[in-house]
Amino acid sequence: MLTCVFESLGRRVSAHPRTVVAVWSVLTLLCVALAVFGVHGENLFSRLTSGEQGIAGSESYEGTQILDEISTGGENISLIVEGVAPAADGVAEVLDPVQKDLLTIDGVLSVLDPVIVPEGPDSDLGRLFTAADGNGFLIAVSLEPGLAPEDEDEAISRVVATLRAVPDALAVQHDGVTGLVGGTPLIIDAVTDQVERDLTTGEAIALPIALIVMVFVFGGFLAAAMPMAGALASIGVGLGFLLGLSSLVDVDASVVNVVTLLGLGLSIDYGLLIVSRFREELRTPDGTHQRAPGRSRRRGRSEAQIESALVRTMTTAGRTVAFSALTVAISLAGLMVFTPEILRSIGAAGLAVILIAAATALTLVPAILRLSGNRLERTGILSTIPVLRTIVRRTADVGQEEGVFSRLARRVQRRPGLVAAGCVVVLLVLAFPALGLQMRNSGIELLPPTSPQRVFVSQLAAQYPSTATPEVTVVTTGTVADTQAWITDILAIDGVESATTPTDLEGHLTFGVELISGDPGGSQAVEVVTEIRALDTNVEHWVTGQAASQVDFTDALLDRVLWAVAIVVVATLVLLFLMTGSLIIPVKALLTNALSIAASMGVLVWVFQDGHLSGILGFASTGGIETFVVALVVAFAFGLAMDYEVFLLSRIKELHDAGEDPDTAVSAGLQRSGRIITSAATVIIVVFAGFVFGDLLIIKQVGFALAVAIFIDATIVRMLLVPATMTLLGRWNWWAPGPLRALHDRIGIAH
Repeated sequence: MLTCVFESLGRRVSAHPRTVVAVWSVLTLLCVALAVFGVHGENLFSRLTSGEQGIAGSESYEGTQILDEISTGGENISLIVEGVAPAADGVAEVLDPVQKDLLTIDGVLSVLDPVIVPEGPDSDLGRLFTAADGNGFLIAVSLEPGLAPEDEDEAISRVVATLRAVPDALAVQHDGVTGLVGGTPLIIDAVTDQVERDLTTGEAIALPIALIVMVFVFGGFLAAAMPMAGALASIGVGLGFLLGLSSLVDVDASVVNVVTLLGLGLSIDYGLLIVSRFREELRTPDGTHQRAPGRSRRRGRSEAQIESALVRTMTTAGRTVAFSALTVAISLAGLMVFTPEILRSIGAAGLAVILIAAATALTLVPAILRLSGNRLERTGILSTIPVLRTIVRRTADVGQEEGVFSRLARRVQRRPGLVAAGCVVVLLVLAFPALGLQMRNSGIELLPPTSPQRVFVSQLAAQYPSTATPEVTVVTTGTVADTQAWITDILAIDGVESATTPTDLEGHLTFGVELISGDPGGSQAVEVVTEIRALDTNVEHWVTGQAASQVDFTDALLDRVLWAVAIVVVATLVLLFLMTGSLIIPVKALLTNALSIAASMGVLVWVFQDGHLSGILGFASTGGIETFVVALVVAFAFGLAMDYEVFLLSRIKELHDAGEDPDTAVSAGLQRSGRIITSAATVIIVVFAGFVFGDLLIIKQVGFALAVAIFIDATIVRMLLVPATMTLLGRWNWWAPGPLRALHDRIGIAH
């Protein structure tokens, strides 16, 4: 039944290739246009969100909501001026018209600086707006609360423009004056702008290198361009989907890069498999053109033979692509079980882009193959260059029955126990740093150290300590006496330095807790939050802040992790059983994948948490790994590992079903799939590594972790550990209890 479905699809694509290409072209261009130019002036990037990943219903989320409701002001935009004292000659004359201009802007509630306050810069209030070193000052502009989004955007734009002109006006009389404008809206804009720049940077690096790699894999530009065509279509349609998703839920800025990574990588993976299998089928006895007497050699294969090769490709590699896409989709479906909206949106977007990648591989790429026909077999320009001709001869997809991978498999099979043990030891050593994993929900630290908004926040904290937000903020509804008594208990907690005086805001008391470490997201902050919440008090309270959000996010993950793992494990066992008829292979796949993921997480911790390679990769360690990155990397790495597992097992199963002995099936299966696995892995590593060169910390972590995970999986696991364990197990690889074997005979997926 399944074979008939893919055979029918292959014939339909073969019959209407131009229509298929035209439909995908129009759809891709339309989605890209909508994502870039938007609808009613709003494009995809303007709809992205950024900030703390709050958990609806959690203590930190409810506390933040209360603080927002009782806040007496709206958004704040500030200018830090450096290089001139507020009492210097000419400063008041410059600031006076600026203050008047700001107050005339619709939506501005108040303007504060050391000159406008009563008694000027020398007053207690004036000193709050004067730099700690005396050589600068702060202008703070507050907007009215509850402004309509379009009115708020207009007010922010005019305030920013007015403030940015101040340093230049002061520099007329005082050399060396500089200024930085910042605030929460500008930080969010900086993150979304960085996403767009990183997306461009990653694609600019990854796509050309990926194309070069595939040129050498296929020995020519035409065949190499086909997976790239599928990848570009997947990215374009994926961005259009994200625009639609953003109208239903909040889409975090980092989701765009993550979906682009996944769409690009999977599309190239699947495209490589389809193109390689098609070229292999063209060389089989059934697909090889037998030239009739008198027929010109230039005529090549007939249209019928090309169509036959394409149909056979779809019934073999097409089925593998569909099965692989299903296993990856199940891995990402596990993300949708979790409560955090960012994980659910990544899961939904990931499922969509997997379907798009599979659709391009099963329709667009075959259609282009059908149109290319005999041109695929023509000698490429690389074959005319001596050095490149030698390289291409070794790397191109020539469908050899004997080669590097079959020889590697036989070497492994000579000492399978030793190889398997060695692989496990290496993976465990790489995984060891993961035992010290610290998870964080970072804020401004996500931006690169040189980002103007990050510099603004650093300068604000250093020069204007009175504006600093306490590491932990607490909201209560208790009396002042009860709250003061509770604060006494809080001050006794290890790591607490001080607490601010409670402030009464519309029936709620709020106070801040300052820590010795000064790190709002570090391990000390997490411990303090946990201990505050555990104190025995009759005061109703909500503990908020970065560490509190971090604790609630982690608890939300732990609350659903067993469900997510159960879904992925059960689904993987069922799917691999349907594919192989074995109970051993699915269990072994789960164990080897778990080792591979643990090893990649260990490397991620060693690099990003411990700060190794920070100079080379251009980041400043925050002392931990972003919380949602951990869940995302585990899901993606497992899905991609299953991708290569399916590629390898599908060829081994074909040979096993054809009657080959276990060792021959493994060595020949590795030979037939090894080039595709390593080529696909090389390309996808390049894709992920391209995003490491971006500046947003989250994307660096995701790109690096997945590049490492693919490298480990495609080398240590697929090339060494899997052949070794399959050799050790022999015919036991295909064992299943009698009832399950009978079930597979009825509903299994034939190869």
